[in-house]
Amino acid sequence: MKRYLSSVFIILSAVFIIIGIGLDLYWSGIAGWGLAFVSLIFAAYFTKYIPNEKQDKKS
Repeated sequence: MKRYLSSVFIILSAVFIIIGIGLDLYWSGIAGWGLAFVSLIFAAYFTKYIPNEKQDKKS
């Protein structure tokens, strides 16, 4: 399950940006970009759980 979290967080960041820009409230754009930035940091963290096919072939 952890191998899919990277793609989930990337999609979630796009959703945050779309909702944040679309709401047209006072701080919604800044909050949307902030949440998107945090979710992209989590996406980068969970890339270590994506299996490397080159290591599997050597073993």
